[in-house]
Formats: sequence, C-alpha cells, structure tokens
Amino acid sequence: MLAAQAPSPLPRIGAHIRPDDLKADVSFLASDALEGRGTPSRGLDIAAEYIAAQFRRAGLEPASDDGYFQNARYEQMRPNPEGLSVSFNGMKAAGGSVAIQDPAAADIADAEAFKIVLKNVAALDALTTDEVRGKVLIVQVPDGGGGNAGMQAQRRLSALAVKLEPLLVVLVRGAAQPTNPNARVALREASLPSAKTPILTVWDKAIRDAVVAAPLGPLAAKVSAHIAAPLVTSVKLRNVVGILRGADPELKDTYVIVTGHYDHLGIRPDVQGDSIFNGANDDASGTASVIAVAGALNSLAEKPKRSIVFITVFGEEMGGYGARWYTSHPIFPMAKTVADINLEQLGRTDDTEGPNVSKFNLTGFDYSDIAATFAKAGEQAGVKAVKHETNSDAFFSRSDNATFADAGIPSTTLSVAYEFPDYHGAGDEWPKLDYENMARVDVAVALGIWDMANNPQAPQWNRDNPKAARYVEIHDKR
Repeated sequence: MLAAQAPSPLPRIGAHIRPDDLKADVSFLASDALEGRGTPSRGLDIAAEYIAAQFRRAGLEPASDDGYFQNARYEQMRPNPEGLSVSFNGMKAAGGSVAIQDPAAADIADAEAFKIVLKNVAALDALTTDEVRGKVLIVQVPDGGGGNAGMQAQRRLSALAVKLEPLLVVLVRGAAQPTNPNARVALREASLPSAKTPILTVWDKAIRDAVVAAPLGPLAAKVSAHIAAPLVTSVKLRNVVGILRGADPELKDTYVIVTGHYDHLGIRPDVQGDSIFNGANDDASGTASVIAVAGALNSLAEKPKRSIVFITVFGEEMGGYGARWYTSHPIFPMAKTVADINLEQLGRTDDTEGPNVSKFNLTGFDYSDIAATFAKAGEQAGVKAVKHETNSDAFFSRSDNATFADAGIPSTTLSVAYEFPDYHGAGDEWPKLDYENMARVDVAVALGIWDMANNPQAPQWNRDNPKAARYVEIHDKR
C-alpha cells in the first residue's frame, strides 16, 4: 500500500499572501513619513519597529537578545573637507576636483606612488603589501567606472587598504561622481581600530592626464596631501531577525536564511523638487515580501524540517553593512546555515528591457542548484524562474546575497526587474508597483523556501562552474 503523500502547501500559501497586504506594507515603508530610510536615520528606526511588529503578527520567534533586534554599534565618519588638498608631481588638484571617499587623517609630503588600473577584484587581490606599504596607491578608474567589475573592485578598496597599508589611496577619474562625495558619510564598527588609510577621489584633468600617461607599478612621481580628521558620531543600527523553528530532530539546527534590505537613500538635499528617495521597489518590496513569506509559512499547520531565519538588514545601499554585521556576528552558526535567499525589487514589472510579468530572476542562476528549486516552485505557482544571460551573473555581487556567498553559503537574489525607471531615483514610489504580480511571485518564493527547508539535501554550489570556484573553496574550508 502506498504511503499517503502530504498535500501541497501551495493553496494555503496562496491564500495568505495577498496583494493588498503587500501594498499596505510597501506604502508605509516607502511613505514620505519615513524620509527614504537612510542609514542611519529616524525613518530607518521607525521601519525597524514596524518590521518587528509584523514579525510578531506573523508569530515568528524573536531571535536576538534584544527581541527581534540584532543591535550593531557603529561610528559615523563624516568627512572634514577643511584644508583638503592633494598634489601629484607638484600639480595640485584644482578646487572642487577632489573629495574624500573614506575619511581618515593624513599629512603626506612627497610620498612614492604605485599605479594600478581598476579592472576587477582579482587585479586588486594580486597586489602585495611589499608593493604598496608606505606608498600612495594611485587607482586609475576607466571611463565609465570600469563597469560592474570596477564597481565590485571599488567596494573592496576599503578592506584592501587595511591589508596593504598604503599611506593613501587616490581614485583618479575622468569626471566628478554623480553626487557630491564630500557629503558621503562612512560607517565603521565601533569596536574596530580607527581607519589609518584615507581614500580620495580626484577628477582634476591635468592630474588625470599625467596618471593615464604613467606606467603601471612604481612611479617616479611624488604625492603630497592633507586630510583633516573626520567628524565622528556614535550610532546604533539594527537588523530585524525572527525565526520559524524547524521540527526535524536532525535538521532543525540547520538554517535557511531569507533576507531583504529595509534601508534606502534617504533625503538628498541637493536634489531639486522631490528630495525624498522613497525606495518602494528598492527595497520596500523585498522587505514586504520577507514579511509576507514569513507569515505564510508560519501559518501552515506543519513546521519545516529546517529552521527558517527571516532577516531585514540595514545599510545595503551604503555597502552591505547589515549583512556584513550578521555574517561576522551570526546569531545562528554559519557552519549550519545552508542558504541565503535574498529578496529585492520584486514589485516593478516595467523593466527597462520591457514588461516582466509572471516571471522572476535569480542572480548566479548557474552558480548553485538553488535555481532548480525555485524553477519547480514557480511552475507550481504559475510563474517562471528565468536566467538573464547578462544580468544574472553581473548582479550576483550587487546585493546582500554576495556577503553570504563570501562566507561560503549558497545564495541568490530574487527579483522581477533588474533595472527599471526611477532606479535609485526619487520617483521609485509605492503606486508604481504591480502588487498582483508581486503576490504571485511571492507565493512561488515562499513555496521554494518551504521546499528547500524540507529537503534533506542542502543546497550546493555548482563545482563545474568556474565562476563559483571561489565560493566552493570558502565553503569547503568552513
């Protein structure tokens, strides 16, 4: 006699995830009252309290010593432009063509320089301390910023500056950045030593021309600079964490993590007209989806075999601070964490390449076997999991899933539109989201997470894909 097969949870999940509920959450999180949820800000704190309330409503168990809040102590490092100057071979950067990217005090006179061209993370990782220590690292940024690879490399510069010990890092660009870098506020974990290496951005034409003409490696040029000590303020930031405990005796102490960032860009006072960057799709939609999936799965009569941890993180827009805080201060053992499913930009269907309805994307589609789980769930829910031939790989490192991948944990980011009108603009507001489609996608997401949490086989990196090799290596060393 055949054993009875457990009924699919799809109807119950579908009944719980409703478009109007998603609209209610997004419209509050992306309202002007929350002022764009900058990191740090009053609006971000209100959003955290709201999310915690929704986790209580969903019946999730608090996961931290402070209820649903994982507190993180940071210091806000505001650049001090007073007396700022930099010169290259006697050519002083003209006023308004130099800015502080990462603040730290420095007085440098006629220091030796070492030049690289910003291409990718591998080029930076190839540098040695012996080449750079005690010198000024000159980083020529290609026109256009070096594309996605260059963006990834720039995000690694701060960590590499600590490792390589240069006196100063100077990014030399062809033009000013879109926003004033002097207005950028850096964050640093309060428990860490003060940064010793400042990073400057220079777009002076004469210096740019001289740097472009110079060879790679050690330079005969001398660099001088003055950077005032930054202005420091202590701040407390919070990840919001709840858990749906697993029930299987052998698997309950293993964890599937579901993340979404609840911050955005805040208020931009230098913008004419609407200066509140509400971030409805990016990423109030992902935050609302984390809430919806949590509620749907906890409403099921049966519990999953593995535990499912729901985390909304702060500071993604500033460089993934909240995800990095969690992976370096994990509430649940990283060695027992089997996957991170990151939710971002799930509400807009007006992709810049054309309408994207009843479909959802996965970054790093071929990096692991996660996509197969969500493709199957999508078929059952009536939506399709798709691989964008360019953006799937290119966007893998552009959201919080990358932080978990860097810890060796199989991960992906699920989205509907990679790029859409108003991306990082003031016009990303809640009425523009397609909540009916968002609900359909969230049902598939919830079903995929449920299946993953009940599968005795944990998600695996694709060992045949060279792009996943570094993550495989980290995973195997855990």
